[in-house]
Amino acid sequence: MMTTKDTIKKYLQFVSIIFTSPLLLFFFLISRIIEKDSLFSSISQGLSLIPGKPGSYIRIGFYRFTMTQCHPNCTINFGTLFSQTDTEIHEGVYIGPQCNIGKSRIGKNCLIGSGVHIMSGKGQHNYHNLKIPIKEQGGSFEKISIGEDSWIGNSALIMANVGKKCIIGAGSVVTHPIEDCSIVVGNPAKLIRKRT
Repeated sequence: MMTTKDTIKKYLQFVSIIFTSPLLLFFFLISRIIEKDSLFSSISQGLSLIPGKPGSYIRIGFYRFTMTQCHPNCTINFGTLFSQTDTEIHEGVYIGPQCNIGKSRIGKNCLIGSGVHIMSGKGQHNYHNLKIPIKEQGGSFEKISIGEDSWIGNSALIMANVGKKCIIGAGSVVTHPIEDCSIVVGNPAKLIRKRT
C-alpha cells in the first residue's frame, strides 16, 4: 500500500520527467551529430548547479533516460558531474555533493560521500611515448563497479572495483580491486579489517 510520502515522490518524479522532456529531446537529436558522451557531460555540468531536492529530482529525471540505468529512488546532490552515459545507479543510492563520476556501476544502497571521484579505471591516459604529448596519446575506459551497500568516504578516489558491503575511508585512493566486506583506508588503500 502506497503512503502519502510515496504518492508525493511519484508525483515529483513525474513532474521532473515533464520538466526535463525538452532537454531530453534536445539531447537525443543533437547526440546524432555531436559525440554522445561529450554532450552528456556538458548537460551534466548545467544540471549539477540546480540546488536542493528539486535539483536531485530534475537530475534523476534526465539521467533515467540517458544513462544505462538510473533508478528513480536515488539521490544525486548539488555539484555532482557525470562524464559517461554507460553509468548505472541502482535503487537507494545516495551520491553526495561535488562528486565526479565516470563510467561506473553503483550498486543498490551505496553511500557516496562528498567530493568522491570514481574514475573510469586507471588507464585513461597513455604516457609511454615521450615524443607525443600525454593529452594526445589516448587511453582506455573501464567500467568501475561499486558493490551494493558500500560506503565511500569523502574525497576518496576510486580507480578499481569495490566489492559488496565495503567501507572506503575518507581520502583513500583505491588502485586495486577490493574484496567484499573490506574496510580499507589510505593512499594507496590498504585493508585494515573485514566486516565480519
